[in-house]
Amino acid sequence: MMDSSLNPNKHLKEQFVSNLDGSSILEIAALLTIVPLLVLIRYSISSHYNNDKSVSSKKNDDEIVVSRTWKAYTYALSLDFIFIVFPMLLFFTVLSEWVYLGVVLLSLLLLVLSVTAKRSSSGLQRGQSLSFRANVSSYRVALMLITCLCILAVDFTIFPRRYAKTETYGTSLMDLGVGSFVLANAIVSRQARDVSSGNWVSGLKATAPLLLLGFIRLVTTSGVDYQVHITEYGQHWNFFFTLAAISILTSFVNIPAKYCGVLGFTVLAGYQTWLVSGLNTYLLSDERGDSIISKNKEGVYSTLGYWGMYLLGVHLGYRLFYAKNSNTRSTTSSIARVFLVSLILWIVTLLVDNYVERISRRTCNMPYVTWVLAQDLQALGIFMLSSYIPMNKLSSLEEAIDQNLLATFLLANVFTGVVNMSVDTIFASPLSSLVILTAYAFALSSIIGTIHFSGFRLKFW
Repeated sequence: MMDSSLNPNKHLKEQFVSNLDGSSILEIAALLTIVPLLVLIRYSISSHYNNDKSVSSKKNDDEIVVSRTWKAYTYALSLDFIFIVFPMLLFFTVLSEWVYLGVVLLSLLLLVLSVTAKRSSSGLQRGQSLSFRANVSSYRVALMLITCLCILAVDFTIFPRRYAKTETYGTSLMDLGVGSFVLANAIVSRQARDVSSGNWVSGLKATAPLLLLGFIRLVTTSGVDYQVHITEYGQHWNFFFTLAAISILTSFVNIPAKYCGVLGFTVLAGYQTWLVSGLNTYLLSDERGDSIISKNKEGVYSTLGYWGMYLLGVHLGYRLFYAKNSNTRSTTSSIARVFLVSLILWIVTLLVDNYVERISRRTCNMPYVTWVLAQDLQALGIFMLSSYIPMNKLSSLEEAIDQNLLATFLLANVFTGVVNMSVDTIFASPLSSLVILTAYAFALSSIIGTIHFSGFRLKFW
């Protein structure tokens, strides 16, 4: 009898991303240092040659004004792809063995470009440095680019297995994904900015799109028999349900940002105690009952860890960037504080990982939470160094993705599904794999750039 499945190699593809141990914390930290370095180098090149004079601008947060020609925009977008996206793809695949050397060489290149850049006056110039909001935008865009590249690249053999999600304990590039999204949302949340977020009813209404996307993903993946790594979230659970659950919990327990740190630590400490008391054995086992909770045990229980992470992110965002005393500090002082907090969190991560429980993305335990916080604050601190690059500004591709984050992610998922249903990714040659991934990245960048150039903004929250 012929196999009528739309995805005949589904089982092989699921095995391809299963039972993996990840990489070292140091290698992932180096890899995540390369990304902001590439972005800063792009800024430095712009400051040298002033290629992006006619840049789109915003009169306010809701109105986009494009003041460049299509030719100039295409040129700028192409440079963004060449200097940011394509090198990222290479380091995630064929240059993965050269990560440490890449960090050194890119750091030296950035230093040379920064020192030789023409400055109208010494030091930082008022009105020329990217604001914290722009730095966070760069960080979120970089996170989105990493995610979009990895969700397809992981299905090809040129993507190192050590960068794919770990099965139980360990660290990998893709393990950072959902945690980084949760933290990014926390740092820029209304709660972190100490802005009233309304009552729990409005909070639940804001959760509706996430729930809808979660169910759409569930139905579509089941409908086309798409490969699903069940031990990641469970049988039915997915990334959107985790974000929705955090939003619901936050709506019901809505407290000022200055108290979120205490609550977040309490939630994490309680959850970690529960884990080491036996819950981790259950969550990491193959045991699944008939109840909906048991079938989705990883997604359901890990929500406690992600909620604790979100609360800590809100508190850190408020203390580091939004509290009144933080606004009076110099740029250098702000950057130093971010790196100091990151260093403290790195130390905590190593201690908890060695003496309490190893890092586990699958359970979202305490060492995983502190690892994500440490790693992401380090990356954000590097992005903040853009203040020392004269005449810097968000690149065209960053602006485009920043205004269309959700659209970028959804389009990347659609492309990933189409490629997987059309190509036997695990049997593709290294050259074919690189060509397909490059074409995918270029198409994604071009489409999102075109949407932005046309003046559309598909930013739903």
